[in-house]
Amino acid sequence: MSDENQTNGQGGDANDAPPITINVQYVKDLSFENPNAPASLVQQESPDVELRVDVGARQLGPQLFEVLLSINASAKHADDVAFLVECAYAGVVTLNVPEEHLQPVLLIEVPRLLFPFARSIVANAVRDGGFPPLMVQPIDFLDLFRRRMAAAQAEQEAAGTA
Repeated sequence: MSDENQTNGQGGDANDAPPITINVQYVKDLSFENPNAPASLVQQESPDVELRVDVGARQLGPQLFEVLLSINASAKHADDVAFLVECAYAGVVTLNVPEEHLQPVLLIEVPRLLFPFARSIVANAVRDGGFPPLMVQPIDFLDLFRRRMAAAQAEQEAAGTA
């Protein structure tokens, strides 16, 4: 046997830690409203659905963060609300990444890992409300991050000229 330190995944130094460890994930808030039932349930055509997705993060401790993925959908038949669903799905993660990569990992990579679970919860809530499941298409979290950064930069530039 060689003199190498073999840890078999136990112990080791901090550099051996995975870059992202999901400690726990959970529903932080969930709401479903079907305000016009049963009339909204007998409509023949599919409702028009407006979807909003947002991501936020906050630090809980050294290398420990809560990432919150919010998915909100409202569906209408003409001017009548068919349903409203709001899901705030969160994860507490430990990150072992360089400081300059924290924000992209928190707002792109971790939401990619949380998304399938939040998507399932939204689909089931809508289905349980009497509608066909709302299948939220995959989200481009990189594009969402870029738009957020561009908006923040534009806001800073506007504040600098005011």
